[in-house]
Amino acid sequence: MTSNSVTRPPLGGASTVEDVEAALAAHGYLADRGLATSIFLALTLRRPLFLEGEAGVGKTEVAKVLSRWLGSRFIRLQCYEGIDASQALYEWDYARQLLHLRTAEAAGLVADADRLESELYSERFLVRRPLLEALDSGDELPPVLLIDEIDRADDEFEAFLLEALSDYTVTIPEYGTVTAVDPPLVILTSNRTRDVHDALKRRALYHWVEHPSFEREVKIVQMRAPGVGEPLARQVAAATEQLRQYGLYKPPGVAETIDWALSLSALGQTKLTEASVGETLGTVLKYREDQQKVMARGVEELIAMATNRAGS
Repeated sequence: MTSNSVTRPPLGGASTVEDVEAALAAHGYLADRGLATSIFLALTLRRPLFLEGEAGVGKTEVAKVLSRWLGSRFIRLQCYEGIDASQALYEWDYARQLLHLRTAEAAGLVADADRLESELYSERFLVRRPLLEALDSGDELPPVLLIDEIDRADDEFEAFLLEALSDYTVTIPEYGTVTAVDPPLVILTSNRTRDVHDALKRRALYHWVEHPSFEREVKIVQMRAPGVGEPLARQVAAATEQLRQYGLYKPPGVAETIDWALSLSALGQTKLTEASVGETLGTVLKYREDQQKVMARGVEELIAMATNRAGS
């Protein structure tokens, strides 16, 4: 982004990649070495971080965990088809402006048009949307700005973001120019439903987030669902890993793995069985077609492969 961004002190006080790994783990996120390195560089160089990968691999959670670790405010800009600059940046509270105008008319104050206009377009009527909040937060620590699922927005919105984040400055015609005193830590995510333009990627650090390895997913389940026994956690992680190789419409993410383990544990299960898998498949697979594909292949095969992988 800005050429002087590297002169700012690194966020979080982490001096090594190992420090980042430890801090993330302490706040409930087990990152692999590659992701931890990208986060370390984003904190040190004060650069945006672009995270791309399949849905459910933990991209959004990175921003939330960073907010908890840094003690910064978490601001989320959820992208969607048709989002435009006003929905991301600001809008005026027209209802309150109209009420103010009618009050001024009733009091006979409309003669001073310039003063009335300045009042109508003042801070009191400005509705801040996530991007403006992040650039002009006034917080002691820079906030963490999550621009989630940028691939859902269109090209025009990408171009707007590119301009806004190039020097962390935006101009509101009726209000003035706003420049971030201490720019936010920006995390952009994409599920790659479409390619994001290279211009935006060039201005950020990039990391492809993979599904966790088997052993790391077991540790994640044990961290996020401590009541689940290790044998069940290993079998569930192994079964989920296997499901991701079935060519499903929506392969399960880490959140589904955790939900599945918690559901089985809540039903008093200590290991996978044909009955328990059949009854709880909806916690891990959210499309009927995917469930039918698994049932057609045979639950027995899934359990056998998971049991072998889990080493139990």
